[in-house]
Amino acid sequence: MQITPRIQKAYEIARSARENAHAVYSNFFVGSAIGIKGSEDIYPGCNVENISYGATVCAERNSIFQAVAKNGKIELDFVVVVCDTDPVTVPCAMCLQVMSEFAKADLPIYLGDLQSIKKELKFSDLLPAPFDTLDC
Repeated sequence: MQITPRIQKAYEIARSARENAHAVYSNFFVGSAIGIKGSEDIYPGCNVENISYGATVCAERNSIFQAVAKNGKIELDFVVVVCDTDPVTVPCAMCLQVMSEFAKADLPIYLGDLQSIKKELKFSDLLPAPFDTLDC
């Protein structure tokens, strides 16, 4: 696994964003950061819980939604997720399905804890058969 300076910066942004998570119900704090093709910007995200659990938004989706709000059409370049867990935590299925709108199969997803990035997976490793219009 090669961690470029941009990925390291995204890790630090995700780790910092995690501290802002509104996780008053689960006490499970998550930070994320994404990069998109054609831009040097990095978009942070954190989980924001709601007492009505269905209204909760995960960190990864927050990052993606911010990038879409600023840029319109996007293609993900990478995703970084940071949690205080051992082993590291992967994105939930809902986040993976949202990623599928903006990701190619080989999208790198970096998983970290509070010390460093520990693992790199490809999007297709986590969601090999996303639901899409071909399934309708």
